[in-house]
Amino acid sequence: MTTSSTGPTLRTAHTAHLTPAELTAARALLDDAFDGDFSDEDWDHGLGGMHALIESPDGQLLAHGSLVMRRVQHRDSSLRIGYVEAVAVRAGHRGQGLGGRIMAALEEIVDHAYVLGALSASDAGAALYAARGWQVWSGPLAALGPIGVVPLPEEEGTTYVRPAAGRSLPDPDAALLFDWREGDVL
Repeated sequence: MTTSSTGPTLRTAHTAHLTPAELTAARALLDDAFDGDFSDEDWDHGLGGMHALIESPDGQLLAHGSLVMRRVQHRDSSLRIGYVEAVAVRAGHRGQGLGGRIMAALEEIVDHAYVLGALSASDAGAALYAARGWQVWSGPLAALGPIGVVPLPEEEGTTYVRPAAGRSLPDPDAALLFDWREGDVL
């Protein structure tokens, strides 16, 4: 999908449809936006799903976000969720609504392909997600790791969820048990 008005162009594409140059530009944007604190594992977590990209008329990447599928156990169900990763806006272009446009594109995918959206917010990003209706998960968080269930109390208060359109949030009294991955689990 591509949309354009008189300004920057928004496009969504699967990782498989991005060129090596586009992937390199996205990684460079994320490295800059996170002041070099964006690891190889963080980058890997944002691959294999859908990307939302905003480019200037001259082709410079201004903003990026991705949505990957993850499995979350909740009570006796395994939920297929869309997990938001690698959201960043280039310095000098922040405060212009680009982050909101990225999130709107990713939320549309959540609404049509998943039961729930989830993400782990940085301090800088939390206001954007809350303003868009994402809610802090108030229940327990854990991951199913190599040694069994691993509680994730350090993620409480920074993990946000959003039900897909027409759905309700899962019961917060029951834990969300995420699939395991290398690096930061959430």
